[in-house]
Amino acid sequence: MTRLTGRALRLTVYIGENDTWHHRPLYAEIVHRARAAGLAGASVFRGVEGFGASSMIHTSRLLSLSEDLPVAVVIVDTEERVRAFLPQLDELVGEGLVTLDDCEVIRYVGRADSPGKTDSKGKK
Repeated sequence: MTRLTGRALRLTVYIGENDTWHHRPLYAEIVHRARAAGLAGASVFRGVEGFGASSMIHTSRLLSLSEDLPVAVVIVDTEERVRAFLPQLDELVGEGLVTLDDCEVIRYVGRADSPGKTDSKGKK
């Protein structure tokens, strides 16, 4: 179990919902690679409207444009671990935006870390 408190780095990858890597959603590939790399966690957020470098607006309000909504993949971990993961993003992200922000982790506790709770295998 990764423990994380104090200074950290937030990696955010902005891509389109329809972006793929070998017929798989790109956001899913990023999350699975982040997990395989041992990063502390990753979350995917689907936007309701946005535009990027192409200046084309994607919105959920218009049926014809709701096919490729913006997606943000957010990963927080130590600076060393996040920077070590960046070469994988170079391979995966052809179009999009990748940003890094300093942040401070106040609390990072998984379900299995809570007193009296069990993990996915039923162990305390």
